[in-house]
Amino acid sequence: MTQTHTIRRPDDWHLHLRDGDMLRAVLPYTSRDFARAIIMPNLVPPVVTAADARAYRDRIIAAIPAGDEFTPLMTLYLTEDTDPADVAAAHAEGLITAVKLYPAGATTNSASGVSDFTKVAKVLEKMADIGLPLCTHGEVTDPSVDIFDREAVFIDRVLDPIRRDHPGLRVVMEHITTSDAVDYVMAHDSTLGATITTHHLVINRNHILVGGIKPHYYCLPVAKRETHRLALRKAATSGDARFFLGTDSAPHTDANKLLPCGCAGCFTAANTLSILAEVFEQDAALDKLEAFTSLNGPAFYGLSPNEATITLVRETPEYPPHIDTPDGPVTVFDPAMPLNWTT
Repeated sequence: MTQTHTIRRPDDWHLHLRDGDMLRAVLPYTSRDFARAIIMPNLVPPVVTAADARAYRDRIIAAIPAGDEFTPLMTLYLTEDTDPADVAAAHAEGLITAVKLYPAGATTNSASGVSDFTKVAKVLEKMADIGLPLCTHGEVTDPSVDIFDREAVFIDRVLDPIRRDHPGLRVVMEHITTSDAVDYVMAHDSTLGATITTHHLVINRNHILVGGIKPHYYCLPVAKRETHRLALRKAATSGDARFFLGTDSAPHTDANKLLPCGCAGCFTAANTLSILAEVFEQDAALDKLEAFTSLNGPAFYGLSPNEATITLVRETPEYPPHIDTPDGPVTVFDPAMPLNWTT
């Protein structure tokens, strides 16, 4: 039985760091293991201009623990007022790596997102011209659409029309949760990629609802049926270059998770690599772990993989049930299974 497993240092292609005290509390759990991360721009107020992204990047860099090597890859929050010239200038400067599309009201801090997609056509056209990827939160917000169907409907109503209208646009379907999304990615070329989270490889909707409501398993997009989880695992462990890791690690204090209308998000930064090693070993695909965590994402974004490596050791890890922050405790995601690998 393999006792160690070495991979190139991984990257996280979808990460929430928040700001201020929370940023300083959670960043070390990412910078310890990950070399780079795509940083989500849904702050309050959101990161909508190059100036916003530059200032946020500087705050992140200032919070990196001494001795850690970590590069934040910044994004802009797409609004109906986004200036194509500002986007192009930020890209040319090397300041941003992608632009993020949130349908208005789809998730945490998304009220400034897009309602009328015709109003962002010029931005998308410019992005296609300069090769800047669009990252999508793939859910419609139509109240008549069941929450478990919102990803599939987004593909039909929003994503497919965008890709037809802007055929050169590189698109990342972020945190996919359904076999519909897996099938859509696999039916298209390498201009389309998808991130898969750690938690969606582990939980289905029963984890949230059976035996009582489990707020710390509530996320958006919400976990789906077991058949969808298995489709995600098959895609992640396949080695297919169109699928790569985006943890969507999203810290919320317990007080905010446990409200009558609690926040969506799972904090997985602390134990992601241990969980992924377990998942890939269970599926007899440990040899594909490096592709998912360290190779496929850089290839999609046109970046070189990291030269440094990280070694996983077969040893029972010890993770705290929560981390303390100045804002209050943040619960660490519980994978509901024994873990046998640590870094």
